Amino acid sequence: MVKKSVSRRRLIIAGACAIAAPAVLQAQQRDVWPADQAGVALASGRLGMLDIRTREEWRETGIAERAWPVSMHEDGFPERLFAARNLAGDNPVALICATGGRSGYLLRTLRNAGYSGYVDISEGMLGSRAGPGWIARGLPVVPVDEALASLPPRLRV
Repeated sequence: MVKKSVSRRRLIIAGACAIAAPAVLQAQQRDVWPADQAGVALASGRLGMLDIRTREEWRETGIAERAWPVSMHEDGFPERLFAARNLAGDNPVALICATGGRSGYLLRTLRNAGYSGYVDISEGMLGSRAGPGWIARGLPVVPVDEALASLPPRLRV
């Protein structure tokens, strides 16, 4: 009788895991957004976005329209990162860099520390294995001076 009970428990646990696995996978996939999906959400006010690249990179390519240029390479970045999360309210904050390496690393670090509300645009501005990137998709870009001028005061250096 004990063996049947153990087998039944294993079967129930295995069934529950099989049901939960797709939901867990789907939640993980929602942490990474394609650039075109992010572009629509950003334009409609349903997403905040931080461009975490260097100022030199911003000057070379411009910045996604409505994105907040907040370089992870400058002083005060952690405070500004969390200030952006507060400014976004109930909306997620997307992280974008050149090719998805830095934004992916930052997202993993945030998740491991227990923070939520952030997503990764792993295509980046220039493209990666995840996709062609913000610029190649023809999504709107503005000059760095314009983006910095419209930066909310709480995100300024």
